[in-house]
Amino acid sequence: MSPYQPPFQLTHRMTALVADIAERLGAWKAANRDTLLPALRRGNRIRTLQASLAIEQNTLSVEQVTAVLAGKPVLGSPKEVQEVRNAFAAYEAMERWQSHRLGDLLAAHSLLMAGLVDRPGTLRGGDVGIWRGGKLLHMAPPASRVQALVKDLLSWLRKTDAHPLVASAAFHYEFEFIHPFDDGNGRMGRLWQTLILAHWQPVLAWLPVETVIKHRQQDYYAQLGEADARSDCSGFIEFILQAIADSLDEAIAAELTVETPVEMSVEAPPRSPARVLAVLRQQPGLTLADVSRATGLSLRTVERVAARLQAEGRLRYVGPKKGGRWDVLEKGAR
Repeated sequence: MSPYQPPFQLTHRMTALVADIAERLGAWKAANRDTLLPALRRGNRIRTLQASLAIEQNTLSVEQVTAVLAGKPVLGSPKEVQEVRNAFAAYEAMERWQSHRLGDLLAAHSLLMAGLVDRPGTLRGGDVGIWRGGKLLHMAPPASRVQALVKDLLSWLRKTDAHPLVASAAFHYEFEFIHPFDDGNGRMGRLWQTLILAHWQPVLAWLPVETVIKHRQQDYYAQLGEADARSDCSGFIEFILQAIADSLDEAIAAELTVETPVEMSVEAPPRSPARVLAVLRQQPGLTLADVSRATGLSLRTVERVAARLQAEGRLRYVGPKKGGRWDVLEKGAR
């Protein structure tokens, strides 16, 4: 019997994205001297939690999640508040776990889903399907096969020579395909991918990839469904790698806004569109002059970039000329 292998083929696009991510990661680490300031770590962690939970229909905003973690009351259901507390505890505990150990996987689920399900930290004992809008999107493997499938996946993760970026994305897909728990599989898959990436590059424990996935949520589910239909998750891996690359762009751009802008060349620096989008995603009420000051780009450059993004369907302005806001659209994502 051949060794277990997730269903994907290494593509030229994957190779290019891995190289691109490595380049951006180097820039991000250099900007932070290989580590993030505590305030940046906490801010990124809060954005990660909020986005991952929002994908699972949690309605709390970044501000509300911040308040929950500060022990302040918020207008939200007890379940949503519990989800935030659990997720924070699970991400904070990541450094204790090894990604290939079943016991650690179960411990993480127990922490993540405590008080939310009847048997946290236990593989499912029944069959499950994923439904959306009354339509069956995915029928998970029978419960009788779950333990063996999970063990095969973890064994592959321990032995594979695939690049950690590719391996983490392949694991993410296979974990969702197996759907090993009664509930919490989506947030567990994203947590475990972060753990795999953090073992490769510790600074990636603080990269809020989930915020990009949240903005591309329909594409995320579509890629999962297409991988199921084709029995090949190569497209999903490419999608996740692009999300990581774009998250690094946003992280670099957001940190540039904290520093005092220096005089820039008239030429548009590399990644100017990503820097403009990152600022407007966080503060949609800014004028282009505000964006210019925040990014250090000239106003003329920002105006050209905004016009191009609008033409590409990646950005639009809503409301009156004064007092309107910018909407960042994800359909034009690279």
